[in-house]
Amino acid sequence: MVLWISLQAPWAKKDCAIFLDTSTLEFEYAPVQLKDARIVITNSKVKHSLVGSAYNDRRNECETALEELQKELDIRTLGDLSEEEFEAHKSAIASDICRKRAKHAVYENQRTIKAVNALKADNVEEFGKLMNASHVSLRDDYEVSCEEIDILVDLAWQIPGVIGSRITGGGFGGCTVSIVKNDAVDHFIDTIGKQYKEKVGHEAEFYVVDIGDGAHVIA
Repeated sequence: MVLWISLQAPWAKKDCAIFLDTSTLEFEYAPVQLKDARIVITNSKVKHSLVGSAYNDRRNECETALEELQKELDIRTLGDLSEEEFEAHKSAIASDICRKRAKHAVYENQRTIKAVNALKADNVEEFGKLMNASHVSLRDDYEVSCEEIDILVDLAWQIPGVIGSRITGGGFGGCTVSIVKNDAVDHFIDTIGKQYKEKVGHEAEFYVVDIGDGAHVIA
């Protein structure tokens, strides 16, 4: 499962995220009601590197983990498992690396389901906590973050008014996405902008965005 907040896809819908089942490509919309907050995209200005080879490695590692789990469990994908089922059977995965990759896949899938439920319940604070947990998993278990992205996320987590922040996109560089309360947006941009430049030696770029309808023909 994937929860996708798209700013330009043709099937994007105003003030909605896209809840996509990647095994069937079926999707539904989940409402994103940010009554007193904005979405801020922060560009680390670090170009994506290793994406092709690294993602091939991770796919292979997840496939290996799945094959080993299938010796004990009747499952088709890692997404078929709950966290509890994974923990009960993770010893079937021989490699520590493959076990970490599989853990991310299982837990991230469950986080996505929880995130949709949080949005439907208009619980943006819970959604933010799930964003933070997602970044930790992407950083530690799936290992697709990088130093500059982690700096941006760590700085965001320290700022009052930040509901959640995580890496977005393909990893190994690129951008973070944060949900920031309206009265904290200027402080967020100013503080992170200054501290990030001090830590890494170049500036970040910030974009305050809304979720709009996807590309469409204007009559």
